[in-house]
Amino acid sequence: MAQVLQHVIAGERRSPRATRIDPVFNPATGEVLSEVALDDVEAVEEAVRAAEAAFPAWAATPILERARVMFRYRELLAAHRQQLAESVTREHGKILSDAFNEVGRGIEVVELAAGAPSLLKGEVLPEVAHGVDVSMVRVPLGVVAGIAPFNFPAMIPLWMIPPAVVSGNTFVLKPSERTPMTSLKLLELLKEAGLPDGVVNLVHGGAPVVDRLLSHPTVRAVSFVGSQPVAEYVYRTASHHGKRVQALGGAKNFHIVMPDAQLDQAVDALMASAYGSAGERCLAGSVVIAVGEVGDALVAQLREKASRLKVGNGFDSDTEMGPLIRLQHRQRVEGYIERGIAEGAQLALDGRRHPMPRDGFFLGPTLFDRVEAEMTIAREEIFGPVLSVIRRPSLEEAVETANRSRFGNTATIYTTSGRAARYFRDHIQAGMLGVNIGVPAPVAWFPFAGWKDSFYGDLHATGLDAFWFYTERRVITARW
Repeated sequence: MAQVLQHVIAGERRSPRATRIDPVFNPATGEVLSEVALDDVEAVEEAVRAAEAAFPAWAATPILERARVMFRYRELLAAHRQQLAESVTREHGKILSDAFNEVGRGIEVVELAAGAPSLLKGEVLPEVAHGVDVSMVRVPLGVVAGIAPFNFPAMIPLWMIPPAVVSGNTFVLKPSERTPMTSLKLLELLKEAGLPDGVVNLVHGGAPVVDRLLSHPTVRAVSFVGSQPVAEYVYRTASHHGKRVQALGGAKNFHIVMPDAQLDQAVDALMASAYGSAGERCLAGSVVIAVGEVGDALVAQLREKASRLKVGNGFDSDTEMGPLIRLQHRQRVEGYIERGIAEGAQLALDGRRHPMPRDGFFLGPTLFDRVEAEMTIAREEIFGPVLSVIRRPSLEEAVETANRSRFGNTATIYTTSGRAARYFRDHIQAGMLGVNIGVPAPVAWFPFAGWKDSFYGDLHATGLDAFWFYTERRVITARW
């Protein structure tokens, strides 16, 4: 029988008390790796109490000492990067090189957090009146929480925890119940780096645990990454309870291919964007708008390359795309394929017939052509390896089509024209843009800046926004 994963509270592993347990699968084989508790709400109370007890001493710890914990943590993560990547591949399914890169992007945020003494400096304006000075300092909020998604079990917790704790807060992490194992290793390394017990705690669970974190009176702020409906729910619920919230939601990312694009480069970028990580990421390119006469050649190259994509176990060195996370999710994506056919899109490549292993939750790359903007596959987030091609006669009409989407996470243009790139930059309604870049993910020193229904809140994850999110301003007016 698989082992039920333990919580981590006040530096100790604790067995859950739950009535509902779910399996954690290896999605490439269908093997049950472990089990995870879904409804141990009492563990939330214990974790929050532990974080609350640890807060005064941690907040009073000099910021240089907090930053040095981040320096040590960075070195430990680098030393264990391969081990962490293997953990990600085992429980998520993405290919090992993708998982290795994921851990690397998480390490970048730790490097950002190590610079907190520079980032959290205050301001002083002396002599605003005779003998009166005004200063502003940033102070931690207290106990904060993070709710992480299944698709980046290493990177997203590292988006949340380092900026929060280096700013002086204490933390409760709720990892995804689908990929909860990698987070346990992240906490082990934090403890080894010298983080005091109780500063970061981990509670496994599903919706009941999330709901308690959103309503708990001691939790001051919540950071969330996940689907759009849940992001909106988290934002509305937590803000109703007086909390600061950043909720990163779904996406429908449009890629515009101009007639002057370097087509081979564009196709390679689109392949990585649409089919990397089996399309299970909010930066995945899911709709291509072919402008003018480029459409036929673009679709032909995409179909030819996608048909040769090696689908298999992420640990195999020649695998180019792994499985989807669960059987139910594969069935959901297959439902979108059927919907696309029913609504009149041309199925240029059917991923259901792609060569792939029989075990596990695999689905091959799928390509639709002659898609219209009002079709379901062009509007809704599929979160799978399905790429839709829309055709438009001009850049202006392509941008107008993309802007009809209720999402605004990323958008990309492929072109050699500066004029086209500038028009795209100035008129597209998305927060993270790419020019000849398939996955325009910002480095940690910039915010992950989704727009519209891709984000709920005011301050984004990563960059300076992360530190502003996890701190409050205190203004002092003094006469001596």
